[in-house]
Amino acid sequence: MQALIIGCGYLGRRVAALWLTRGYKVLALTRSQENAATLRALGVDPIVGDVLAPPALRDIPVADIVLYAVGYDRHAGTGKREVYVQGLANVLMRIAPRSGRFLYVSSTSVYGQDNGEWIDELSPCVPASVEGEICLEAEEIARSHFSAAANCTVLRFSGLYGPGRLLRRIESVRGQEPIRANPDGFLNLIHVDDGARIVEALAERTNVAATYLVTDNNPVRRRDYYSRLAELIGAASPIFQSDPADAGRINKRCSNARIRAELGDILRFPTFEVGLPDAITSGSACPPT
Repeated sequence: MQALIIGCGYLGRRVAALWLTRGYKVLALTRSQENAATLRALGVDPIVGDVLAPPALRDIPVADIVLYAVGYDRHAGTGKREVYVQGLANVLMRIAPRSGRFLYVSSTSVYGQDNGEWIDELSPCVPASVEGEICLEAEEIARSHFSAAANCTVLRFSGLYGPGRLLRRIESVRGQEPIRANPDGFLNLIHVDDGARIVEALAERTNVAATYLVTDNNPVRRRDYYSRLAELIGAASPIFQSDPADAGRINKRCSNARIRAELGDILRFPTFEVGLPDAITSGSACPPT
């Protein structure tokens, strides 16, 4: 089995490790020779290229499974729509006619609901942000390149956290920096190791849905999350500064009922109460605000 990862970063490298354990030949597209050397040391065959440079994509091989998990690099000097939409289109023009299963990592930002209601795969997508609009546009691009819906699976991830994630948020809590967000709004999270396990499991299945919400069992209010984070690191209770105009933003609850129904009890970290201590002791955790 040959697998290709485009965007072999925080999530992609964990998926690569799982696939290598299964005996897959894993290849990954990367923009730099430095990252190529790192991937090679992990047992991954690197391909140097950029999703925004079509001529550099000529060396992308045929793969039985493709994971597309390209993130946004704010230091690269390119816009999000260019990266997420045009970059994806460039890749699909090259590989869609020749690839097998295509797993596209999207975001729960495609849902604009803001009253704390529960969201699932059948909920209407009406993004409330430009980022959400871009993600939804990219999903449509992905699906348009495959004649059979089963060949393209969209994975709408909630906020990734886990070992090695940015230290900035922990340091700001230690330093009692105000958190400028609604403390009663919900955070929807997934531990990165569980995210990788879900990708691995869905890649193995022959009967899959077109879309999955990848999130843990219980959304958590931001106040509870940061209070627990402060407790774990021995800091004082967090301070919030919330603008009333922001009270409804990022305030939906995402359901993983479809994942649980199809994959069973797959989560090692089903809630943040279980996952956050692991993230703290193994590195650091920083969910989106």
